[in-house]
Amino acid sequence: MPDEEFVVTPYEVRGRVDYDRLREMFGTQTLGPELLAKLHHIAGADLPPLLTRGIYYSHRDLGPLLDGFANGKPFFLYSGRGPSGPMHTSHLVHFDLCVWLQRRLGVRMYIQITDDEKYWSRAGLTREETAKWGLENLYDILALGFDPKRTHVFFDSRSIAALYPLAIRVARKIPYSTVKAVFGLEPSSNIGWVFFTALQTVPAFWPSWAEGTSIPCLIPCGIDQDPHFRVTRDIAEGLGYPKPALLHSRMVPGLQGDAAMSTTGATADNALFLNDPPKTVERKIRDAFTGGRATVEEQRRLGATPEICSIWALWRTRFAETDQKFDEITRQCRSGELLCGDCKGQLLERVHRFYREHEEAREKAKAWAESTIVTAAPRPL
Repeated sequence: MPDEEFVVTPYEVRGRVDYDRLREMFGTQTLGPELLAKLHHIAGADLPPLLTRGIYYSHRDLGPLLDGFANGKPFFLYSGRGPSGPMHTSHLVHFDLCVWLQRRLGVRMYIQITDDEKYWSRAGLTREETAKWGLENLYDILALGFDPKRTHVFFDSRSIAALYPLAIRVARKIPYSTVKAVFGLEPSSNIGWVFFTALQTVPAFWPSWAEGTSIPCLIPCGIDQDPHFRVTRDIAEGLGYPKPALLHSRMVPGLQGDAAMSTTGATADNALFLNDPPKTVERKIRDAFTGGRATVEEQRRLGATPEICSIWALWRTRFAETDQKFDEITRQCRSGELLCGDCKGQLLERVHRFYREHEEAREKAKAWAESTIVTAAPRPL
């Protein structure tokens, strides 16, 4: 959504984002202590850092969904990935939370790999490339620890027989004027891009359709993706399905100080890609934008500003194993006790370890990835 100071749309994030203001502009609800306490009670375990450190900060209808689950009504998870290239660490934020929720609550997970949408919307990408990156991205996602028995994948170009029967009904409910207004489509936009909204909506309803009963859906996503699912929520009840609940995260800042870790309109040095070799990872982190001062003396005296630092953001989202470690890093940064070079060195150890462990898990995930792809509709529409 354009603003004097920042822009946040499903396809662009620019400027220094005021997340509280953005939440008000989008009309979402604050993810406060009461809801977090309820989730903690239901899960029977400490909440993950993504929740305790405020990465997820906004929601739509999470309370009723949790109340229903506590009273014996199951829900399922839905998230996805548009494969335009290798994944980077910020892409994992939504899947990390989904893994935790699946493990703690035993819920099903539906993943959508939108290789069609990326071909329609990203100039310069071939069909072969989106299909190839779709599989590569899927391996990276499954490697995070999803349960093969409770995880299902819609790989759009391969799952169209499963998606299309319900997409027909969804498409009839969505006026072109809505799609044009929400996504800013131009007269020159291809019709595939226009139709994609119907396909992206289907997974939010698919289990309810497949099983002939009402099953709520929870979608963890970046708040920049909220417009997609406002359309889904608007038509849900008219089709006889529950409105999906949403959990919104902040965007992970780019390594060069941008509002979001992305390569759209930026260089490859803005993100930590999961296929980056160790030397590249080290160079990117060593060169990353920080909240440090101009000199060591000044930083010792005045301290640094962690809130604008891309390295602190990485500690916050993944690499500080405990809240105690994160609080320590933050305190030492702010006081000037910890210099940026030393902070980057500590982070690098953890990043390298994560990359090694992820690569091992990725190789194992390849063996069962194909079995998760849904290729047929469960029943005629």
